[in-house]
Amino acid sequence: MKLYDFLLGFFVATLVISNIVTIKVFEINLLGLDLVFDGGALIFPLSYIFADIFTEVYGYKKTRKIIWIGFIVLFIFNLLLYVTIILPPEDSWDSSIGQENFEKVLGISPRIALAGIIGYFWGEFTNSFVLAKMKIINKGNYLWFRVILSTILGQIVDTALFCTIAFWGVIDFYSMINYILTGYVYKVSVELILSPITLIVIKKIKKIENMDYYDHYTNFNPFLLKVGD
Repeated sequence: MKLYDFLLGFFVATLVISNIVTIKVFEINLLGLDLVFDGGALIFPLSYIFADIFTEVYGYKKTRKIIWIGFIVLFIFNLLLYVTIILPPEDSWDSSIGQENFEKVLGISPRIALAGIIGYFWGEFTNSFVLAKMKIINKGNYLWFRVILSTILGQIVDTALFCTIAFWGVIDFYSMINYILTGYVYKVSVELILSPITLIVIKKIKKIENMDYYDHYTNFNPFLLKVGD
């Protein structure tokens, strides 16, 4: 697998970067509508494109391991941020940079961190499961339809879980629904816009890897991990 490690590295980098920039929530007025986004919307949709590539080329079993790798990396990343923040600052560092400034920039609340990890985990597995199953049903045809459908369903799960867990009781109900719908429509729109490129990349990688996996006999349990898979 010539490109597998390269793609895995970019996938994990996408998750970590999105986890940092998602701290910023901003509002854009578009056509008279006040649309609410977080910074993660700028890059997180790419993680679904990577998941589509992994599932379509290497199969669900390989993708299951990749999703778990991302889950573990996100957990360690957020844990280290939390530990670093609570450690007492050295005096000269605190006076020049400031513990308060550090916390403001990187102080992801445990609730938001948990929401992001849970949303990512179940959203990615939904996306991969739907894509792999539809590939079998459609006998490898209609790749564009399968990519879009899997993203639509995966993003419903991801966005709804993240926003509900992170912001229920924190922001008013109208703002939360706005946040969910805006983020969801945006992420799916990005997938639609980039789908021609996604299809070209998938076909190119299949040719380079000489691989086009079908999960005919795969156990789709997301918790079934084997070292040899």
